[in-house]
Amino acid sequence: MDTIKQLKWRYATKKFDASKTLPKPKLDIISQAFNLTATSFGLQTIKLVVVENKQTRIPLVEASYGQKQVLDASHLLVICIQDNIENTDITTYYNNIKTIRNTPETILKPYREDLIKMMERKSIEERQKWSTNQAYIALGNLMTVCAIEGIDACPMEGFLPNKFDEILKLNEYGLKSVLLLPVGYRAEDDMFSSFKKVRKPIEETVIKI
Repeated sequence: MDTIKQLKWRYATKKFDASKTLPKPKLDIISQAFNLTATSFGLQTIKLVVVENKQTRIPLVEASYGQKQVLDASHLLVICIQDNIENTDITTYYNNIKTIRNTPETILKPYREDLIKMMERKSIEERQKWSTNQAYIALGNLMTVCAIEGIDACPMEGFLPNKFDEILKLNEYGLKSVLLLPVGYRAEDDMFSSFKKVRKPIEETVIKI
């Protein structure tokens, strides 16, 4: 697979073919790619909500300023953050390290305590902003994976998170929506798919020292 060729093929899909659906293996790759995304400390305070049901998505169009990609895409990916980060999230994470890597408690204890102290110094708003930064990392990762897999996608910030949270009942999961990524296959008549990419010369964006 020519990675650069696929990245040039990728574009923010404006019109999806509503008749086409991503096969399960492709969805599994997206899910695994999300789970493997790098996060600060490996804490994973973000979650991916995959919305397939079209009826559920109909009211989401209005909550995303009429952007039809939300409905016409094969699936709508909603990247969410935890509404808070509790000490139990941290202890559970380090317990997993102990189980999976068989790391001694004497090594893990100071790291666990330092991370708990760091989070306790942050307000809930600061914790949410910290998690939102991780969500953007996940978005970038998913966009690249989609391009390599030949999956069309459209990253979106333009929506009403509070309405999404209400419609999808995300508060029941302790989550807040922060980013959207409709995924599927481009429509043949989407004129934007044939537009040439507009980028600065690489010499202006990459500095070699």
